[in-house]
Amino acid sequence: MPHERKLNDDFIVVRDLSVKYRYGRGYALKDVSFNVKEGEKIGVIGPIGSGKTTLCLALRGLIPHLIRAGISGEILIAGVNPLKTKPSETASLIGLVLDDPEVQLTQLSVKEEIAFGLQNLGISREEIEKRIDEVLKLTGLEGLEERDPTELSGGQQQRLAIASVLAMKPKVLILDEPTSNLDPQGKQEVFETISEISKRERLTIIITEQEVEWIAEYTDRVLLLYQGRKIAYGKPEEVFNQVERLKEVKVKIPQVTELFYLLKKDQIRVDGLPITLKSAYQDLKRILRFE
Repeated sequence: MPHERKLNDDFIVVRDLSVKYRYGRGYALKDVSFNVKEGEKIGVIGPIGSGKTTLCLALRGLIPHLIRAGISGEILIAGVNPLKTKPSETASLIGLVLDDPEVQLTQLSVKEEIAFGLQNLGISREEIEKRIDEVLKLTGLEGLEERDPTELSGGQQQRLAIASVLAMKPKVLILDEPTSNLDPQGKQEVFETISEISKRERLTIIITEQEVEWIAEYTDRVLLLYQGRKIAYGKPEEVFNQVERLKEVKVKIPQVTELFYLLKKDQIRVDGLPITLKSAYQDLKRILRFE
């Protein structure tokens, strides 16, 4: 049974999470702890091999139920521990979208793909049709109901993967580098979809992503992982302003942050290091005394 939560409790609690794969040399995650409020958008960044995907798989409960690994620590999502609950029992609580949509798409039409998981849950046909219409609108896939998923563009396939998860009405949406295999147009489509979802649905979103500009602009907090350990966790401006640390662990920083960092090194007076284009524009106007 889920633990009873009090108002203002953290929605997700990760305590001292460690994961070690059977054939791995070291820990994929080591003593990672962080809390998430309901409705927050959390960006997870770090170089390859830092443990981002392992964290996503553990949060969904695929580790240790489907993927063998030694694991210790605790995860609570709305009072439910996915490490001790079968993934099939948390499908309506936690949704996961992987980096390669083709891995998740198995049906012959867009409509059938969205309906597949709902049918497995025993949802009524009337409710299934209602949910299909809702997620098609939310993800911008209206009119493609009968299209073969293999005929869709990369961006459309990823949006379909997201739609199929959203149809389950999860409280938490986890996206593991959802744009890594997409061209610029596909990336933009997916980012816009995620942004729209966060505005219209009270979802708690956890996203691992290499496109740090998007993370800087749209997330509430950023988790930095390096070699399986938590290096930093805080508001985007707090994390991305740690330029030297980010460079040390070979993590990208927003281009505008890099620009102002170089200006500051050249003794040009700047108040801080902006992380978005909008904030950089305002700072530049002040520097140039246009206001």
